[in-house]
Amino acid sequence: MTHTLPTTARGVADALRAGAQANRAAACRHGSIDIIRAPGRLIATGDLHDNPANLDAVVRAAGLDGPGTPCHLTLHELIHPPTLRPGDVDRSWRALARVAMLKADHPELVHVLLANHELAQAQGTLIQKNGVRLVDAFNAGLHADFGDQASLVRDAVFAFVMSMPLALRCECPQGDILCAHSLPGPAIMGRFDATILNRDLRPADYEGRGGSAYAMVWGRGYDADQLEDLTERWGVNLFILGHEHTPRGYALVEPNALVLNTDHDRGVYLPIDLSNKPRLHDCPALVVPIHPG
Repeated sequence: MTHTLPTTARGVADALRAGAQANRAAACRHGSIDIIRAPGRLIATGDLHDNPANLDAVVRAAGLDGPGTPCHLTLHELIHPPTLRPGDVDRSWRALARVAMLKADHPELVHVLLANHELAQAQGTLIQKNGVRLVDAFNAGLHADFGDQASLVRDAVFAFVMSMPLALRCECPQGDILCAHSLPGPAIMGRFDATILNRDLRPADYEGRGGSAYAMVWGRGYDADQLEDLTERWGVNLFILGHEHTPRGYALVEPNALVLNTDHDRGVYLPIDLSNKPRLHDCPALVVPIHPG
């Protein structure tokens, strides 16, 4: 189902809150994560960073908003485009609203995963790139478009972000896949609560000092030892992640992690048959460039 993006503060806030409700109420939601099972298909993606053309491409690939049989789709890191320069305003609320509408229309197929930029926006955490304070630029975009009603949208953004699952677990005959924005860095593992995937999220999980959800979406530098540790703890055979920039659109991290980028000209997505889970070294031949050639 294709909708026109609302333009009023009330309309945008309602769309975001409908997405939040769908995140929480979907039958696939189990505690802090979504869980799906074979048979079925998944379009796995990386960061999007307000790239409308690439978002259109993965939505089409999943058969949403058009003819064909729809399938599962992961989406994350939707806001804060890398093209911003000092003085620009960020209108990536439009990407959040569009994805919220997709979730409301397809609650069992669209899986909107928590990422560090969305969490930073909800919490007001400083992120600066190219001299731009990204949270401030996003808030400036809300003010430019909605004036004194910007707070309606800002509060709804918070509700949508805080409803997002940490990960999507795919239960496959050959072993499970975990799609997430990232994994905690090795230095935090001593304080990381690995049971977070098996329970509801708590306010302390989002805190910057010691919060396990925070550690999971901001983490970098995971290595083979850590991946093997999490494989054993979580019973996962393949991790599909984002968060790291990969110039060719994907990168392999031994022994079992794939990093995807979907936000640039060489961005890719990975179609997966859940009845025939790929191995890590199968993935380079399976990723689909959004802009071939």
